[in-house]
Amino acid sequence: MQSADDPLVTEVGVFVAFEGGEGSGKSTQSRLLSQWLESRGRRVLLTREPGGTEVGARLRSILLDPATGHLSPRTEALIYAADKAEHVDTVILPALADGSVVITDRYVDSTLAYQGAGRALHVNELESLARWATADLRPHLTVLLDVDPATGLSRAGEPDRIEGEPVEFHQRVRRHFLDLAATDPEHYVVLDANEAPELIHERVRAAVEPWLGQAREAVS
Repeated sequence: MQSADDPLVTEVGVFVAFEGGEGSGKSTQSRLLSQWLESRGRRVLLTREPGGTEVGARLRSILLDPATGHLSPRTEALIYAADKAEHVDTVILPALADGSVVITDRYVDSTLAYQGAGRALHVNELESLARWATADLRPHLTVLLDVDPATGLSRAGEPDRIEGEPVEFHQRVRRHFLDLAATDPEHYVVLDANEAPELIHERVRAAVEPWLGQAREAVS
């Protein structure tokens, strides 16, 4: 996250991102965490990328529908960046300012892994674009659910446009996710997505709980 001393920073909540390859269980674990936090009286916003806004839902259809066909990797990256910009400005930042715990299924790391490592775009250039689109807003904690691509893809069902990429694409994505986590262990937890969902949820709770004390309700 940006420094609390930065006068442009208004968030008072906690920002948690779930990342991982296809079939890693991000949606399930995001939902379980949301339910647990709500049971403890926390204000929670559960969202996703792409598609966390009305505009984002339209962009998601373009990005994931196999009927879209081939897109230039740069075009694809720019559409993802547009989704992120709208999502951060209209959904995530207002919720953080409201004191909520924001849980997102995918965030900037997915762009770096899929469009960077997967599509072989220059990662440093791509990161500059993604950080600009999100005003450099970073999660307090990123939960990386790690799974072998062959296993994950077998769980995914009918493949969308991204899931339909060759397994080598998804292997590059996985390696980049793990590389990102290794660079900043204070803000990442890597969990084995092959474990039972209930056990993964327990480990997610243990990783998230220390950050909850940093949240404070916005002054009404």
